[in-house]
Amino acid sequence: MSVRTRFAPSPTGYLHVGGARTALFNWLFARKHKGTFILRVEDTDAARNTEEARQAIFDGMSWLGLDWDEGPESSVNRSAAEMDGQDTSHSSVKLHPPSKPSDSYYQSQRKPIYDAYFEKLLAADRLYKDGDAYRFRFDRKPITMNDLVCGEVIIDYRDESNTPDMVIRRSDGSYVFHFVNVVDDLEMKITHVIRGEDHLMNTPKHLQLIEALGAQPPQYAHIPLILNADGSKMSKRDAGAAVGDYPKQGFLSEAVVNFIALLGWSSKSDDEIFTLTDLIDRFSLEAINRAPARFDLEKCKWVNQQHIAKISTERFADLAKPFVQAENLPITENYPTVIAAVKEKVRLLSEVPAAIDFLITDTAAQDDETVAKAKGNPNSAFLPALAEHMAALTDWSADIAKEAIATIAQANGAKPGQLMFPVRVALSGRAHGPDLGDIFSILGKEKTVERLRCF
Repeated sequence: MSVRTRFAPSPTGYLHVGGARTALFNWLFARKHKGTFILRVEDTDAARNTEEARQAIFDGMSWLGLDWDEGPESSVNRSAAEMDGQDTSHSSVKLHPPSKPSDSYYQSQRKPIYDAYFEKLLAADRLYKDGDAYRFRFDRKPITMNDLVCGEVIIDYRDESNTPDMVIRRSDGSYVFHFVNVVDDLEMKITHVIRGEDHLMNTPKHLQLIEALGAQPPQYAHIPLILNADGSKMSKRDAGAAVGDYPKQGFLSEAVVNFIALLGWSSKSDDEIFTLTDLIDRFSLEAINRAPARFDLEKCKWVNQQHIAKISTERFADLAKPFVQAENLPITENYPTVIAAVKEKVRLLSEVPAAIDFLITDTAAQDDETVAKAKGNPNSAFLPALAEHMAALTDWSADIAKEAIATIAQANGAKPGQLMFPVRVALSGRAHGPDLGDIFSILGKEKTVERLRCF
């Protein structure tokens, strides 16, 4: 059996992190088993569908690197490495009218197919009118489903008060989600339906429909809900919910994929940092947890930092450049050297401007509290002597600058380490940042002496 999975978003809003995780798990399962991943757009809600939302879904999928084998024709199916931190608004997904309904992956274009399946149910006497609507007549028996994550689930349809017959076609002639969803899965020969646990109780209804149509059902796997760190249900308004916000905030796509994969899936090891290839190799439905996942934005930032540390300095420099330029900071000749000094210090690309501004401009903001603390440090009294000692040096390097600190400290009965804090603050205006040796090298002798004298 060739594995076929699908992600079927509704274009009524942006791509939510929960939807992205559903797409990722389907994508990983298909890639793991050398199968087919399908993107299908459930756009039957004409009143709420928007082109902007549709575009956001395609852009989000492409930024995450989740390419689809079948689905709408797209010009945004590019690698994540090309799209990290970049504006994708120039990309477009064109809605091409299909030559026949079965060619389309938009539900709005597949009505003739739904009509044909509706007629099948009508001929089998499984539908009846309720006003101008039609209801599906459930078989009044227990329905057992064996979910690949949740295990055995039984719904007893003998109690009609609990399980009333389901509307299939509304009075306006439109079909309900349950019906078109099932028809599309059958038509597209989906083998595994991997979706959120909130759909678990819909599945027995779908099984009844599939049985009535004389078809074989796919296998189902319902993945746990995503909760906020405080245990509340994650909503679309919560921080971290919108996938489209991640590139703007300076996350790497591979880091976001890594983090999302950990929301409900376990590698069964202490490892937490994975490439997309690692995830494909390790992923399995058996390793998905039953318990709800907890979303922790700080953990996501930590994962991002680990991925930043792994990429090349050249790529880091390229990805950080738009953020630096957005803050009107100059891209100087020594930009590659400057950027390398903070590569292991930042968690997000958006943090780069504030991390390097003092290295490339004399007007960078200072931390007033830190500056006051440094000026109150008794070892700051040795900075004028250090400035003059450095001014007299004929050679300059990070090591020579550090030797100068040791010389002045020893001459004043102090330890070199006691001068490091006031020196750092005098040069940068902050308590933390790049290695002091990198700061000496980048600023150079004249700028270092000038800032020590002015402190």
